Amino acid sequence: MELQTLIYILSGVILVWYSAQQLERYSVASATKFGVSPFLIGSTVIAFGTSAPELLTSFFAALDGKFTMVIGNVIGSNVANISLVFGLTLFALSLRKKNIKSSKNILPNLIILILSTFMVWVVIAMNPFSFYSSLILLISLSAVIFYWYKSNAAISSKKETYKGRFVTTKLLASLVVLIFAAWLITRGALEILTGLGVGELFVGYTVLAIGTSIPEIAASFALALKGRYETVVGTLIGSNIFNGLLVLAVPGLLNNSSLLSKSTFNQNLVLLKNWDYTYLVPLLSLLLIVTVMFCIYIFSIHKKTRKASLIIALALMSSYLISLALAYK
Repeated sequence: MELQTLIYILSGVILVWYSAQQLERYSVASATKFGVSPFLIGSTVIAFGTSAPELLTSFFAALDGKFTMVIGNVIGSNVANISLVFGLTLFALSLRKKNIKSSKNILPNLIILILSTFMVWVVIAMNPFSFYSSLILLISLSAVIFYWYKSNAAISSKKETYKGRFVTTKLLASLVVLIFAAWLITRGALEILTGLGVGELFVGYTVLAIGTSIPEIAASFALALKGRYETVVGTLIGSNIFNGLLVLAVPGLLNNSSLLSKSTFNQNLVLLKNWDYTYLVPLLSLLLIVTVMFCIYIFSIHKKTRKASLIIALALMSSYLISLALAYK
Protein backbone atom coordinates (compact mmCIF):
# COMPACT_ATOMS: atom_id res chain seq x y z
CA MET A 1 0.00 0.00 0.00
CA GLU A 2 1.44 3.39 -1.04
CA LEU A 3 1.97 6.05 1.60
CA GLN A 4 -0.45 8.40 -0.14
CA THR A 5 -3.23 5.80 -0.08
CA LEU A 6 -2.57 5.11 3.60
CA ILE A 7 -2.75 8.84 4.35
CA TYR A 8 -6.09 9.10 2.52
CA ILE A 9 -7.68 6.29 4.51
CA LEU A 10 -6.24 7.15 7.93
CA SER A 11 -7.04 10.85 7.54
CA GLY A 12 -10.58 10.00 6.45
CA VAL A 13 -11.12 7.62 9.37
CA ILE A 14 -9.81 10.16 11.90
CA LEU A 15 -11.98 12.94 10.47
CA VAL A 16 -15.03 10.65 10.39
CA TRP A 17 -14.48 9.78 14.04
CA TYR A 18 -14.09 13.40 15.15
CA SER A 19 -16.86 14.89 13.00
CA ALA A 20 -19.29 12.10 13.94
CA GLN A 21 -18.82 12.85 17.63
CA GLN A 22 -19.53 16.51 16.97
CA LEU A 23 -22.46 15.62 14.75
CA GLU A 24 -23.94 13.41 17.46
CA ARG A 25 -23.53 16.19 20.02
CA TYR A 26 -25.05 19.01 17.99
CA SER A 27 -27.78 16.92 16.36
CA VAL A 28 -29.03 15.88 19.79
CA ALA A 29 -28.83 19.50 20.95
CA SER A 30 -30.91 20.61 17.96
CA ALA A 31 -33.44 17.79 18.20
CA THR A 32 -34.11 18.18 21.93
CA LYS A 33 -35.37 21.69 21.31
CA PHE A 34 -38.47 20.03 19.84
CA GLY A 35 -38.93 17.72 22.84
CA VAL A 36 -38.56 14.42 20.96
CA SER A 37 -37.77 11.10 22.66
CA PRO A 38 -34.31 9.53 23.07
CA PHE A 39 -35.27 6.70 20.68
CA LEU A 40 -36.50 9.12 18.02
CA ILE A 41 -33.32 11.17 18.35
CA GLY A 42 -31.22 8.04 17.95
CA SER A 43 -33.23 6.47 15.13
CA THR A 44 -33.46 9.61 13.01
CA VAL A 45 -31.04 12.46 13.72
CA ILE A 46 -28.08 10.47 15.04
CA ALA A 47 -28.75 7.48 12.77
CA PHE A 48 -28.86 9.68 9.69
CA GLY A 49 -25.75 11.52 10.83
CA THR A 50 -23.77 8.33 11.44
CA SER A 51 -25.09 6.88 8.15
CA ALA A 52 -23.94 9.96 6.25
CA PRO A 53 -20.46 8.45 5.62
CA GLU A 54 -22.06 5.33 4.09
CA LEU A 55 -24.30 7.52 1.94
CA LEU A 56 -21.48 9.75 0.78
CA THR A 57 -18.91 7.01 0.14
CA SER A 58 -21.56 5.07 -1.78
CA PHE A 59 -22.36 8.20 -3.78
CA PHE A 60 -18.73 8.68 -4.81
CA ALA A 61 -18.24 4.96 -5.50
CA ALA A 62 -21.40 4.88 -7.63
CA LEU A 63 -20.18 7.88 -9.61
CA ASP A 64 -17.15 5.76 -10.52
CA GLY A 65 -19.41 2.87 -11.53
CA LYS A 66 -18.30 0.73 -8.56
CA PHE A 67 -21.83 -0.44 -7.77
CA THR A 68 -20.75 -3.78 -6.31
CA MET A 69 -18.66 -1.78 -3.85
CA VAL A 70 -21.82 0.12 -2.87
CA ILE A 71 -23.63 -3.14 -2.14
CA GLY A 72 -20.64 -4.40 -0.17
CA ASN A 73 -20.68 -1.16 1.80
CA VAL A 74 -24.40 -1.49 2.63
CA ILE A 75 -24.26 -5.14 3.67
CA GLY A 76 -20.91 -4.73 5.44
CA SER A 77 -22.02 -1.63 7.33
CA ASN A 78 -25.23 -3.26 8.52
CA VAL A 79 -23.42 -6.40 9.65
CA ALA A 80 -20.74 -4.24 11.30
CA ASN A 81 -23.35 -2.12 13.11
CA ILE A 82 -24.80 -5.17 14.82
CA SER A 83 -21.91 -7.62 15.03
CA LEU A 84 -19.06 -5.17 15.57
CA VAL A 85 -20.58 -1.98 17.00
CA PHE A 86 -23.25 -3.54 19.21
CA GLY A 87 -21.04 -6.56 19.92
CA LEU A 88 -18.16 -4.40 21.15
CA THR A 89 -20.49 -2.11 23.10
CA LEU A 90 -22.19 -5.07 24.77
CA PHE A 91 -18.78 -6.65 25.45
CA ALA A 92 -17.56 -3.49 27.21
CA LEU A 93 -20.78 -3.23 29.23
CA SER A 94 -20.57 -6.90 30.23
CA LEU A 95 -17.00 -6.48 31.48
CA ARG A 96 -18.19 -3.52 33.55
CA LYS A 97 -21.13 -5.68 34.75
CA LYS A 98 -23.64 -3.05 33.69
CA ASN A 99 -27.39 -3.63 33.78
CA ILE A 100 -29.19 -2.65 30.59
CA LYS A 101 -32.80 -2.32 29.46
CA SER A 102 -34.52 -1.37 26.21
CA SER A 103 -37.67 0.65 25.57
CA LYS A 104 -41.03 -0.91 26.49
CA ASN A 105 -42.36 -0.01 23.03
CA ILE A 106 -39.43 -1.46 21.08
CA LEU A 107 -41.21 -4.42 19.40
CA PRO A 108 -42.69 -2.53 16.39
CA ASN A 109 -39.27 -1.04 15.62
CA LEU A 110 -37.59 -4.45 15.80
CA ILE A 111 -40.17 -5.78 13.35
CA ILE A 112 -39.48 -2.82 11.05
CA LEU A 113 -35.74 -3.59 11.21
CA ILE A 114 -36.28 -7.24 10.22
CA LEU A 115 -38.69 -6.27 7.42
CA SER A 116 -36.25 -3.69 6.06
CA THR A 117 -33.52 -6.35 6.05
CA PHE A 118 -35.80 -8.64 4.04
CA MET A 119 -36.51 -5.76 1.66
CA VAL A 120 -32.79 -5.17 1.13
CA TRP A 121 -32.43 -8.87 0.25
CA VAL A 122 -35.33 -8.73 -2.23
CA VAL A 123 -34.07 -5.55 -3.93
CA ILE A 124 -30.55 -6.93 -4.27
CA ALA A 125 -31.94 -10.20 -5.64
CA MET A 126 -34.15 -8.49 -8.22
CA ASN A 127 -32.21 -5.42 -9.34
CA PRO A 128 -30.48 -3.06 -6.89
CA PHE A 129 -29.55 -0.66 -9.72
CA SER A 130 -33.09 0.03 -10.92
CA PHE A 131 -34.71 3.44 -10.56
CA TYR A 132 -37.95 1.75 -9.50
CA SER A 133 -36.14 -0.26 -6.82
CA SER A 134 -34.68 2.99 -5.50
CA LEU A 135 -38.11 4.59 -5.52
CA ILE A 136 -39.61 1.70 -3.50
CA LEU A 137 -36.77 1.96 -0.97
CA LEU A 138 -37.21 5.72 -0.54
CA ILE A 139 -41.00 5.45 -0.16
CA SER A 140 -40.51 2.74 2.46
CA LEU A 141 -38.02 4.92 4.34
CA SER A 142 -40.45 7.85 4.29
CA ALA A 143 -43.18 5.60 5.73
CA VAL A 144 -40.85 4.43 8.53
CA ILE A 145 -39.84 7.98 9.44
CA PHE A 146 -43.50 9.03 9.45
CA TYR A 147 -44.30 6.13 11.80
CA TRP A 148 -41.46 7.13 14.14
CA TYR A 149 -42.71 10.70 14.20
CA LYS A 150 -46.31 9.71 14.94
CA SER A 151 -45.32 7.20 17.64
CA ASN A 152 -42.92 9.60 19.37
CA ALA A 153 -45.46 10.49 22.05
CA ALA A 154 -45.71 6.84 23.12
CA ILE A 155 -42.02 6.61 23.93
CA SER A 156 -40.58 7.86 27.21
CA SER A 157 -38.60 11.05 26.93
CA LYS A 158 -35.82 12.55 28.98
CA LYS A 159 -35.26 16.14 28.01
CA GLU A 160 -31.73 17.46 27.75
CA THR A 161 -30.46 20.98 27.40
CA TYR A 162 -27.53 22.50 25.58
CA LYS A 163 -26.37 25.97 26.52
CA GLY A 164 -23.94 26.54 23.67
CA ARG A 165 -24.45 28.92 20.76
CA PHE A 166 -24.53 28.46 16.98
CA VAL A 167 -25.77 24.87 17.24
CA THR A 168 -27.04 24.76 13.65
CA THR A 169 -23.81 26.20 12.27
CA LYS A 170 -21.74 23.64 14.16
CA LEU A 171 -24.04 20.86 12.94
CA LEU A 172 -23.57 21.94 9.30
CA ALA A 173 -19.80 22.22 9.80
CA SER A 174 -19.74 18.64 11.10
CA LEU A 175 -21.57 17.48 7.98
CA VAL A 176 -19.08 19.27 5.72
CA VAL A 177 -16.18 17.54 7.45
CA LEU A 178 -18.01 14.22 7.08
CA ILE A 179 -18.33 14.79 3.33
CA PHE A 180 -14.61 15.45 3.00
CA ALA A 181 -13.76 12.45 5.19
CA ALA A 182 -16.01 10.20 3.09
CA TRP A 183 -14.24 11.33 -0.07
CA LEU A 184 -10.84 10.53 1.47
CA ILE A 185 -11.92 7.01 2.49
CA THR A 186 -13.41 6.31 -0.94
CA ARG A 187 -10.33 7.61 -2.73
CA GLY A 188 -8.08 5.36 -0.68
CA ALA A 189 -10.37 2.34 -1.13
CA LEU A 190 -10.45 2.79 -4.89
CA GLU A 191 -6.65 2.96 -5.01
CA ILE A 192 -6.46 -0.31 -3.06
CA LEU A 193 -8.91 -1.86 -5.50
CA THR A 194 -6.92 -0.71 -8.51
CA GLY A 195 -3.45 -1.41 -7.14
CA LEU A 196 -3.95 -4.78 -5.45
CA GLY A 197 -6.65 -6.25 -7.65
CA VAL A 198 -8.88 -7.02 -4.64
CA GLY A 199 -12.56 -7.53 -5.48
CA GLU A 200 -14.93 -4.59 -5.20
CA LEU A 201 -17.18 -6.49 -2.79
CA PHE A 202 -14.38 -7.11 -0.28
CA VAL A 203 -13.12 -3.52 -0.46
CA GLY A 204 -16.63 -2.19 0.08
CA TYR A 205 -17.28 -4.71 2.84
CA THR A 206 -14.08 -3.96 4.76
CA VAL A 207 -12.41 -0.63 4.03
CA LEU A 208 -15.62 1.31 3.36
CA ALA A 209 -17.90 -0.53 5.77
CA ILE A 210 -15.55 -0.53 8.76
CA GLY A 211 -14.29 2.97 8.09
CA THR A 212 -17.79 4.40 7.82
CA SER A 213 -19.01 2.40 10.83
CA ILE A 214 -16.60 4.25 13.08
CA PRO A 215 -19.23 6.98 13.76
CA GLU A 216 -21.63 4.32 15.08
CA ILE A 217 -18.85 2.89 17.27
CA ALA A 218 -17.97 6.32 18.65
CA ALA A 219 -21.60 7.34 19.21
CA SER A 220 -22.64 3.99 20.72
CA PHE A 221 -19.76 3.89 23.19
CA ALA A 222 -20.33 7.51 24.21
CA LEU A 223 -24.07 6.97 24.69
CA ALA A 224 -23.72 3.59 26.42
CA LEU A 225 -21.22 4.91 28.94
CA LYS A 226 -23.72 7.64 29.79
CA GLY A 227 -26.43 5.02 30.32
CA ARG A 228 -28.50 6.16 27.32
CA TYR A 229 -29.23 2.61 26.10
CA GLU A 230 -32.52 3.56 24.48
CA THR A 231 -30.69 6.01 22.25
CA VAL A 232 -28.00 3.42 21.42
CA VAL A 233 -30.64 0.94 20.25
CA GLY A 234 -32.42 3.66 18.29
CA THR A 235 -29.16 4.69 16.63
CA LEU A 236 -28.31 1.14 15.49
CA ILE A 237 -31.84 0.36 14.30
CA GLY A 238 -32.12 3.68 12.49
CA SER A 239 -28.64 3.43 10.99
CA ASN A 240 -29.30 -0.02 9.51
CA ILE A 241 -32.63 1.13 8.11
CA PHE A 242 -31.07 4.25 6.58
CA ASN A 243 -28.23 2.17 5.12
CA GLY A 244 -30.61 -0.32 3.55
CA LEU A 245 -33.38 2.00 2.38
CA LEU A 246 -31.42 5.17 1.58
CA VAL A 247 -27.82 4.23 0.78
CA LEU A 248 -28.86 1.28 -1.39
CA ALA A 249 -31.08 3.65 -3.39
CA VAL A 250 -28.04 5.63 -4.61
CA PRO A 251 -27.08 3.39 -7.59
CA GLY A 252 -30.59 3.35 -9.05
CA LEU A 253 -30.90 7.11 -8.76
CA LEU A 254 -27.52 7.71 -10.41
CA ASN A 255 -28.28 5.26 -13.20
CA ASN A 256 -31.03 7.65 -14.25
CA SER A 257 -28.98 10.78 -13.72
CA SER A 258 -26.86 12.96 -15.96
CA LEU A 259 -24.09 12.68 -13.34
CA LEU A 260 -22.93 9.48 -15.06
CA SER A 261 -21.04 9.75 -18.32
CA LYS A 262 -22.60 8.15 -21.40
CA SER A 263 -19.96 5.43 -21.58
CA THR A 264 -20.31 4.58 -17.88
CA PHE A 265 -24.08 4.53 -18.22
CA ASN A 266 -23.91 2.08 -21.12
CA GLN A 267 -21.58 -0.18 -19.14
CA ASN A 268 -24.04 -0.12 -16.26
CA LEU A 269 -26.88 -1.11 -18.59
CA VAL A 270 -24.91 -4.22 -19.51
CA LEU A 271 -24.33 -4.91 -15.82
CA LEU A 272 -28.07 -4.64 -15.14
CA LYS A 273 -28.93 -7.23 -17.77
CA ASN A 274 -26.42 -9.72 -16.40
CA TRP A 275 -26.97 -9.15 -12.69
CA ASP A 276 -26.47 -12.29 -10.58
CA TYR A 277 -26.64 -11.93 -6.83
CA THR A 278 -26.11 -15.58 -5.81
CA TYR A 279 -22.58 -14.90 -4.56
CA LEU A 280 -24.12 -12.49 -2.03
CA VAL A 281 -26.50 -15.04 -0.50
CA PRO A 282 -24.08 -16.15 2.28
CA LEU A 283 -23.51 -12.55 3.38
CA LEU A 284 -27.20 -11.67 3.19
CA SER A 285 -28.02 -14.79 5.21
CA LEU A 286 -25.51 -13.80 7.86
CA LEU A 287 -26.94 -10.28 7.96
CA LEU A 288 -30.42 -11.68 8.53
CA ILE A 289 -29.18 -14.06 11.25
CA VAL A 290 -27.36 -11.37 13.26
CA THR A 291 -30.30 -8.99 12.81
CA VAL A 292 -32.74 -11.55 14.23
CA MET A 293 -30.28 -12.34 17.06
CA PHE A 294 -30.03 -8.62 17.88
CA CYS A 295 -33.82 -8.21 17.83
CA ILE A 296 -34.43 -11.22 20.07
CA TYR A 297 -31.89 -9.98 22.61
CA ILE A 298 -33.23 -6.40 22.64
CA PHE A 299 -36.79 -7.70 23.02
CA SER A 300 -35.71 -9.95 25.91
CA ILE A 301 -34.56 -6.93 27.93
CA HIS A 302 -37.55 -4.66 27.25
CA LYS A 303 -39.51 -5.78 30.34
CA LYS A 304 -36.78 -6.31 32.87
CA THR A 305 -33.30 -4.88 33.42
CA ARG A 306 -30.63 -7.53 32.84
CA LYS A 307 -26.86 -7.68 32.96
CA ALA A 308 -25.18 -7.19 29.59
CA SER A 309 -24.62 -10.62 28.04
CA LEU A 310 -21.00 -11.59 27.44
CA ILE A 311 -22.09 -14.68 25.46
CA ILE A 312 -24.20 -12.64 23.02
CA ALA A 313 -21.36 -10.13 22.67
CA LEU A 314 -18.83 -12.85 21.79
CA ALA A 315 -21.29 -14.52 19.39
CA LEU A 316 -21.86 -11.25 17.54
CA MET A 317 -18.17 -10.38 17.31
CA SER A 318 -17.38 -13.90 16.09
CA SER A 319 -20.05 -13.59 13.39
CA TYR A 320 -18.25 -10.54 12.03
CA LEU A 321 -15.03 -12.53 11.61
CA ILE A 322 -17.02 -15.17 9.75
CA SER A 323 -18.49 -12.47 7.50
CA LEU A 324 -15.00 -11.28 6.54
CA ALA A 325 -14.17 -14.77 5.32
CA LEU A 326 -17.40 -14.90 3.32
CA ALA A 327 -16.76 -11.48 1.75
CA TYR A 328 -13.22 -12.28 0.63
CA LYS A 329 -13.25 -13.07 -3.06
